Amino acid sequence: MQLNKVHSVKTIDRVADELGETVDRIFDLAIGMEPEDGVIWVYGPGDDSVIAVTRFGIENLQELIEMDRGRAR
Repeated sequence: MQLNKVHSVKTIDRVADELGETVDRIFDLAIGMEPEDGVIWVYGPGDDSVIAVTRFGIENLQELIEMDRGRAR
């Protein structure tokens, strides 16, 4: 039996802060990612929802940020 090894996630706000990016920029990058990439949606009461990111997702976001910076040069 395979068990999911994800034991924690971070909100998009925290990830943006840790990476020194804006939430909007991280959102724009993360919106195209899939759960296999380390990004999930967390739904709260009513219409509240937030993107959450695993450690693997943060690594993927860092790569996307670097690729995006390379294109801007």
